[in-house]
Amino acid sequence: MIQPVILSGGSGTRLWPLSREQMPKQFLCLTSSQSLLQQTLTRLAGLTDAAPMVMGHHSHRFLMAEQLREMDQTATLVLEPEGRNTAPAIACAALLARHAGDDPLLLVLPADHVIGDVQAFQHSVSLALPLAEAGYLVTFGVVPTQPETGYGYIACGEPLEGGHHLAAFIEKPDAQRAAALVESGDYLWNSGMFLLRASTYLGQLKRLQPTMLEACEEAVGGARRDLDFLRLGEVAFRRCPADSIDYAVMEQCDRAAVVPLAADWSDIGSFDALWATVTPDAAGNATKGDTWLTNTQDSLVFGEHRLVATLGVNNLIVVETSDCVLVAHRSQAQQVKQLVTSLTQAGRTEPCTAAQVQRPWGSFQAMDSGERYQVKRITVKPGGRLSLQRHHHRAEHWIVVRGTAQVTLEERRFLVTENQSTYIPIGALHRLENTGKIPLELIEVQSGSYLGEDDIERLDDVYARDSNE
Repeated sequence: MIQPVILSGGSGTRLWPLSREQMPKQFLCLTSSQSLLQQTLTRLAGLTDAAPMVMGHHSHRFLMAEQLREMDQTATLVLEPEGRNTAPAIACAALLARHAGDDPLLLVLPADHVIGDVQAFQHSVSLALPLAEAGYLVTFGVVPTQPETGYGYIACGEPLEGGHHLAAFIEKPDAQRAAALVESGDYLWNSGMFLLRASTYLGQLKRLQPTMLEACEEAVGGARRDLDFLRLGEVAFRRCPADSIDYAVMEQCDRAAVVPLAADWSDIGSFDALWATVTPDAAGNATKGDTWLTNTQDSLVFGEHRLVATLGVNNLIVVETSDCVLVAHRSQAQQVKQLVTSLTQAGRTEPCTAAQVQRPWGSFQAMDSGERYQVKRITVKPGGRLSLQRHHHRAEHWIVVRGTAQVTLEERRFLVTENQSTYIPIGALHRLENTGKIPLELIEVQSGSYLGEDDIERLDDVYARDSNE
């Protein structure tokens, strides 16, 4: 049996401001009408009947659940209290997969990749199956189409049936070395995808990283159910060393193999990689949204909320969102991560907070703010129910623009329909629900001395959230 394990813990900082800590790239629809996570799940069709195991950060649990619900996809959702890299995540997945006495082959896939040729991907998996069944830890090496400094490389060793012994991992090279590696024909891009027997991986981990395995065993042993999620034991998992499977196991294992993959693959790890998924116009420009380019060449221009116009420029990356605009030279595409780090160190919230904030009941988007006031547009999906709560520092005015709101205010319960409004005083117990069949949309005007999301006292919440979620 093949047990899919989807690693959904990435942050995608090189795609800021599209990708944020609260809404990383795996949950975005960057190349199709499906998110990258949904595309990853879709390409499993025909490979296995086993429900996937999705490993992700606890703060993204409702995003994961909602995107699976949209697909009518069942899965085991495993929550990490914090990111500890791929080796511990795969170890916990292997331990959970063996819990019922089974010993499946784990097909480990990052949630944020794009694969254009699904048939070729599944063919490479079929080539890897005999190797994994024979006790090899198999990774997939992408056949390079050009020198690339944004990817690590894998050196191919002696031939095996369907692949090669894995000789070495090469860190991201400079341009000159990347050209030499591709020219030699002996190196593949490191995809970060694996096929391995659960017991084989755990055995290698016990030999090479016993402290990591012990922490993972304790984290799985202390896991607890929370609604539809499985939370790993926090103390034990935080104690686990943070290492990649490449460094912790594959580089030191004498039973590591690599199978070539030629399937139009990309990790969408930078704007250059995203660019490659868009068909350019005659001037070499890639655009999305409401854009107007004049005398512009070889540029990527994305507009999400308003017209973006360029004049007399070339080789630029221009990305507009409702709260941020990025302008960068194409040669700096790999440096966006450093920009995001500097913004975070300066105390800016934009690297973390998305303009549209997702909640299990729907979403909200900030529209305007100033001293002692804030305006939001709130969408509550059908059946969505906010917590029974009160605020100690702010009052709220709700104006319904679509649908019907069911409002609880202290001892009263009443309906507010389109073009009607209601007022929630400071300290008043209240709840908002959508019992209708269409999304409920309303404008919320907050006023008071403190408007932070943590000014909330929850008395009842069907989603079992903390105060700032």
